[in-house]
Amino acid sequence: MSENMRESMEYDVVIVGAGPAGLSAAIRLKQLDENLDVVVLEKGSEVGAHILSGAVLDPTGINKLIPDWKEKGAPINVAVKEDNFLMLSEKGSKKLPNFAMPPLMNNHGNYIVSMANVCRWMAEQAEALGVEVFPGMACSELVYGENGELKGVVAGEFGKNPDGSEGPGYEPGMELHGKYVFLSEGVRGSLSKQVIAKYDLAKDADVPKFGLGMKEIWEIKPENHNEGEVTHTLGWPLGNEAGGGSFLYHIDNNQVYVGYIIDLNYKNPHLFPYMEFQRWKHHPDIAKVLEGGKRVAYGARAVTKGGFQSMPKACFPGGALLGCSVGLVNLPRIKGNHNAMLSGMAAAEAAHDALKAGRSGDELTAYDTELREGAVGKDLKPVRNVAPMNGKFGPKIGMMLGGFDMWFQTIFKFSLFGTVKHGKNDAESTGKAADYAPIDYPKPDGKLSFDRLTNVSFSATNHAEEQPCHLQLGDPNIPIDVNLPEFAEPAQRYCPAGVYEVLRDDDGSNPRFQINAQNCVHCKTCDIKDPSQNITWVTPQGGEGPNYPNM
Repeated sequence: MSENMRESMEYDVVIVGAGPAGLSAAIRLKQLDENLDVVVLEKGSEVGAHILSGAVLDPTGINKLIPDWKEKGAPINVAVKEDNFLMLSEKGSKKLPNFAMPPLMNNHGNYIVSMANVCRWMAEQAEALGVEVFPGMACSELVYGENGELKGVVAGEFGKNPDGSEGPGYEPGMELHGKYVFLSEGVRGSLSKQVIAKYDLAKDADVPKFGLGMKEIWEIKPENHNEGEVTHTLGWPLGNEAGGGSFLYHIDNNQVYVGYIIDLNYKNPHLFPYMEFQRWKHHPDIAKVLEGGKRVAYGARAVTKGGFQSMPKACFPGGALLGCSVGLVNLPRIKGNHNAMLSGMAAAEAAHDALKAGRSGDELTAYDTELREGAVGKDLKPVRNVAPMNGKFGPKIGMMLGGFDMWFQTIFKFSLFGTVKHGKNDAESTGKAADYAPIDYPKPDGKLSFDRLTNVSFSATNHAEEQPCHLQLGDPNIPIDVNLPEFAEPAQRYCPAGVYEVLRDDDGSNPRFQINAQNCVHCKTCDIKDPSQNITWVTPQGGEGPNYPNM
């Protein structure tokens, strides 16, 4: 009945997600043909509300898209002026010489930015060209055409009861149809996941791999601030137990972006990624920057790290996957925004050529080819072995082999190792709890380190309680019957927002699994790391989730 109630609107191109990929596609389409009808649908309350990135921006993408971005007032102002790589021990550090780093690691010419604010500015540029940008419009369903092609999406559905039935204020949403539909949802997008499965887009790809990125914004003392400084660290506290590392970026206005990324292929289910991040801030080199300052924002997001060999086919009947929906992060550079922009432009150009030729609803094969053989592929292919080497040999040996491989390819343009496979996906990598010792984490001090729920309040996340839970269990018995005895139910720890709890009676009996969906910051870690692969993240009502100001 609800489907019959829905109205529909027709566009040339429908774009899901107002991140750098989706907005670049929208802008490029209108640059190519101002008469094209283009719409961008964003689930966040405003453009940028769900954007979280480091971020040091390689400007190659924005240079190609909007060459006069400086004159147009883009919020890209802080050039990198100092580049540091530190190997941490518990009490000290060793600086790695810059000359030893592969040339692609050099941040000269890059900018420290808030990608949330860059996307807000890009949305303004898109709207000035005539693109319709609708925030607060979560896309909950896909619409297929008569020939099995993706035809559109359902957006703006509100008012369901917690059991999924239609409440008294139910609004069925609207179907937005496009001759082509672009999915630029970011990492582990719910619609992208469905499309990849339906069209078997990953059949020729290696398994996808991910990391969990956590970030805080701090206001620090002026004497501790060095605008334009970029510092990355490896080593403590993770050591050789798991892959990952940190970033410390000095933006303007006496602020620093403080973040930690942990590879989600870690084996020890007792590992607590959020607490590793909090413990890291107590290292002397980090604490001296933050002491006397205050944390003003917090957020978390999964990061793609599979690289070139994990890219699924990026085109399918009726549409394309863009940006992190394909997995375009250059892991050693910790950069993907430039590739997201380039992918959006490439998809736009392929769609424009198809529409100009009178085609619609087919596969944009020219886009997939450009993605692999053009600038994006050339950026990703030389670093394709870094992640699998870290996974196979551990961070220390993996870093040495990966560094050698990058240097060798810089000089000789091929790899002695070929293309190394990742092996297991991140969920399958989780070991049994009995095989690993629990980890004792120090209690947060409330000055440098904070408990999860306090930090989540700095993400401004919000969800209406009277709606279906957007964190769906395939089998509600698995968390207690399987994950708790075998893996000590790692959802209690891998979630950076405290969404999942195992509650017990006062005597410790009667364990039960609780989902605090209101806390969710949409990082998607649970959809990736759950060892039973029992959790599926779907979109809540539009406008809900975090409201990041300057991430």
